[in-house]
Amino acid sequence: MANPLVILTGPTAAGKTALSVRLAKLIGGEIISADSMQVYRGMDIGSAKIRPEEMQGVPHYLIDELEPDEPFHVVKFQELAKKYMEKIWQKGKIPILTGGTGFYIQAVLYDIDFTENEENTEYRKSLEETARREGAEALHRRLAAVDPKSAEQIHANNRKRVIRALEFYHLTGTPISEHNEQEHQKSSPYNSAYFVLTDERPVLYKRIDRRVDQMLEDGLVEEVLRLREKGYTRDMVSMQGLGYKEILDYLEGAYSLEEAVRIIKRDTRHFAKRQLTWFRRERDVIWLSREQYGAGDIAILDRMLQILQQRKIISMREEG
Repeated sequence: MANPLVILTGPTAAGKTALSVRLAKLIGGEIISADSMQVYRGMDIGSAKIRPEEMQGVPHYLIDELEPDEPFHVVKFQELAKKYMEKIWQKGKIPILTGGTGFYIQAVLYDIDFTENEENTEYRKSLEETARREGAEALHRRLAAVDPKSAEQIHANNRKRVIRALEFYHLTGTPISEHNEQEHQKSSPYNSAYFVLTDERPVLYKRIDRRVDQMLEDGLVEEVLRLREKGYTRDMVSMQGLGYKEILDYLEGAYSLEEAVRIIKRDTRHFAKRQLTWFRRERDVIWLSREQYGAGDIAILDRMLQILQQRKIISMREEG
């Protein structure tokens, strides 16, 4: 039997964090964060990072692992996630991959190979210079010309992934979307269950708005100020995260705090919509809608346990 792996993902503000902890306690699981921001120390409020008391004793990995000026990308995530999965299996536990970064999840679930092409540092530098000189949209238009499918999937503001896709095409002559599709046809090497938690869109959007308001109350502006005082700048990938770049704009006088908050809410709703679009394209997804199961977690947990038992990821004894 292949090693077990449980995935619990979904759009931002769907309630994944609390549900993942409850699930882990029921099945003897340990959690690996599939989030591109929660890995950074000091970026707690804007990333909606789980608090130590919310973990309820369940071990979490890839939380507070890096400083904000350290690079973090899908290859690094895949490497670390696989290392922690091995550690969890050796303890006789079940890894639960939790978070909303679909590309990271896909990379681990299907063990996608990113190593076959060398990096081209000079070409990457020229692309970064183009982005600085002409803006992110110009770079995105260049990607649309050679790989329209990737351009559709990657937001123009995600400069790192746009550059990676252009670099891949430059090195291979093949669109990275085509390569990823070929890799995606591989079956997963794990005995897995891929759950996507969601809700009605108006409910999700209200939760997003409330979350952003709470972030401001909890001190998001002060958090960004502290990061800026430590020397972390907007050209770092970490500081391009939702909530951080908008507050930086406010602090630099680009617009009012009220406008910054409006933009954060709007762009977070757009982000949730893109997340849902990504998960709808994925294979083997098990949808868990709060609209169907009710607002609480009990019915959803019961359904998850039933599926995990059917797939022999857990036994009846483990559930108890």
